[in-house]
Amino acid sequence: MKITCLVIGKTTEKYFIDAIDEYTSRLKHYIPFEITVIPELKNVKNVSVTDQKEKEADLILKNIQPGDYIVLLDEHGKEFTSIEFSTYIERKMHTVSKRLIFIIGGPYGFSPRIHHLANEKISLSKMTFSHQMIRLIFIEQLYRAMTILNNEPYHHE
Repeated sequence: MKITCLVIGKTTEKYFIDAIDEYTSRLKHYIPFEITVIPELKNVKNVSVTDQKEKEADLILKNIQPGDYIVLLDEHGKEFTSIEFSTYIERKMHTVSKRLIFIIGGPYGFSPRIHHLANEKISLSKMTFSHQMIRLIFIEQLYRAMTILNNEPYHHE
């Protein structure tokens, strides 16, 4: 199984880029992992939120393959503790044969087409974070899950 984090728009803040790169490098010691960046939409000042979400959906769909297991990072999704998330990842490692794709949407969330496509939704918090920050938080939690599964001392209870 390979884990992909699919994101809308590139990370622009250097401190986030550095931290994301660090955790991505660490993660690759445990599992095949990649971040796929879908370019942000341009000239959206006069485009409705609904149309923006639909255009983003078209771009997301181009990155989905048959057999992919799709998980949306969504504020209405299921919440986990770090230990529970590690158990979730372990189950997926045994049940997902191709790619486990976590999608972080654009600023307005996902179109109904993407919600319908998703196998699951998870939430990292009830709080709202910037999309760049969520990328870092998610990748760090994925790394933490791998260290928990390997009984390494990164996570403390």
